[in-house]
Amino acid sequence: MEKFKEEAILKLFEKGLITENQFEEIKTYRSLNIFSLNAELKLFLYLSVLLFTSGIGILIYENIDTIGHVAILSLLLIVIVVCFYYCFKNSKGFQKTETTFEHPVLEYLVLAGNILTCIFIGYLQFQYRPFGEHYGLATLVPTIVSFFCAYYFDNRSVLTIAITGLAAYVGLSVTPQDIFNDSNNLYANQNLSYSAVMLGILLILWTVYSRRISLKTHFGLVFLTFALHIISIASISNLTNYDTITWMIFALIIGCSSYYFYKISYEYKAMSLYVFTIVYAFIGVNIFLFRIFENVDFFRIWELFIFLLPAYFIGTIVMFIKLIKNFHKEIAE
Repeated sequence: MEKFKEEAILKLFEKGLITENQFEEIKTYRSLNIFSLNAELKLFLYLSVLLFTSGIGILIYENIDTIGHVAILSLLLIVIVVCFYYCFKNSKGFQKTETTFEHPVLEYLVLAGNILTCIFIGYLQFQYRPFGEHYGLATLVPTIVSFFCAYYFDNRSVLTIAITGLAAYVGLSVTPQDIFNDSNNLYANQNLSYSAVMLGILLILWTVYSRRISLKTHFGLVFLTFALHIISIASISNLTNYDTITWMIFALIIGCSSYYFYKISYEYKAMSLYVFTIVYAFIGVNIFLFRIFENVDFFRIWELFIFLLPAYFIGTIVMFIKLIKNFHKEIAE
């Protein structure tokens, strides 16, 4: 890593982007071996929020009969009001461009307030059913609140909650264990699979529109990441469908999706998008080839097939590493 940084600085100097004096100052600063604890401190703040909200949930679960529903809801509401009061008081207001709080703790206060709001609405619906039998509204309302908080306070963590809530409202399972389960609705319900693909496309279209009007363009990577996973997982889970037309449609979908995200990963210079695109494409291609040759009798050439199989996997690993290196080299230039 240090060698890479030195080479990067040297390239900047050779291209004339920095002066000789600046080059020497950077080298001197690097030699001091000073490192920042900013990432570590933010990680502890994030863990603190998760532990606090988890503790609230455990407190409600273990003392629900002794504390009382009204007392629990009142306590949650007080904490939520306090969190958002300080956030609104210290925020710069809504802006289309990227903004930050002067103190990073307030960003995690927004996250805590948002999570507690979701808990409050969910608990309120479970106990008193203000939305009646329309349980989808109990998901949609905190999702709308999360989107508002994400855009108003410019918070990516809250944005992930909002998109997850939107996926839950559509009816998608968002955990890998549920998605690849044999009883998962994505496999059993074709309409839900198409809904997942449509949700992914809508996230992509919103990203394109946001870039056109310059609205929180830095949120684009979050939307695209969700879109990639949703479309790819929905497609892969249906490639094993017994209906020929269905699995061929989803093979076409994952093919188009992989091509789009391959191109967009270069545009955003996003290593995460690129890696997952390659992984999903590899899985999709292998399942597709298996479906094409599933009726072919390999009995006479099974020895050749077993001999070539290790070479195939080794070759794909080598190709994968080469692709990652080339991508890293191209986005670094």
